[in-house]
Amino acid sequence: MSPNKEDYLKNIFELQHSFQKVTNKRLAAMMQVSAPSVTEMLVNLARNGYIKHTPYNAIELTTSGQKLAEKLVKKHRIWEVFLTNNLHYTINNVHQTADSLEHATDDQLLAALNAFLHYPQKCPHGAIIPGNGQGETDDDDLILSQVEPNVWVTIVRIFDNREFLDYFCKLKLNLNQKLLVVQHLPFDDSLIVRTENGREITLSQKTTDFIFVEKINRNSTSENSQ
Repeated sequence: MSPNKEDYLKNIFELQHSFQKVTNKRLAAMMQVSAPSVTEMLVNLARNGYIKHTPYNAIELTTSGQKLAEKLVKKHRIWEVFLTNNLHYTINNVHQTADSLEHATDDQLLAALNAFLHYPQKCPHGAIIPGNGQGETDDDDLILSQVEPNVWVTIVRIFDNREFLDYFCKLKLNLNQKLLVVQHLPFDDSLIVRTENGREITLSQKTTDFIFVEKINRNSTSENSQ
């Protein structure tokens, strides 16, 4: 299979586990390609039995497509762990290098690298590594945009997209950071959050759809982040 086809399967997998409907438009934006290119590739993938797709409806991986996508995602995330832990890549510049390496990784190299890293549970962006997660799944996470006001949360996972990761770093947010959801703004569905040191940040809905959290006991934070 060509690296391009592998990238499509991997990105469909990522979108499915980020609670987003997988559409031609989302794939085109994520992969920075034209809509006709996406349509042509989806027809090809459907013909080969990797996806189910009809025009204007959601795209889903078949059983064989899911199995292949999981292996690709595992390779990608394990390389990300290696690059960040051993070569000191940052979370917003590791994706492209890992993407190149995964396509040249056979099963023997994958097994050796996994063992060398002591079978890591999560990638640097907080996502479960398929087969290493001891029964855990990313589906247990909540999307920040869906959390009600006056609730404390911890950032546990962020969407693996270069453009978003650059923006996330500019916001000076981090994995495992605690946030208080302050207010949902009705005009554009943006969200006001507050850090433990009292810094308030307004996040667009697109941004909060890419941040995954777990609710925490408010008593585990300093009261009212003061």
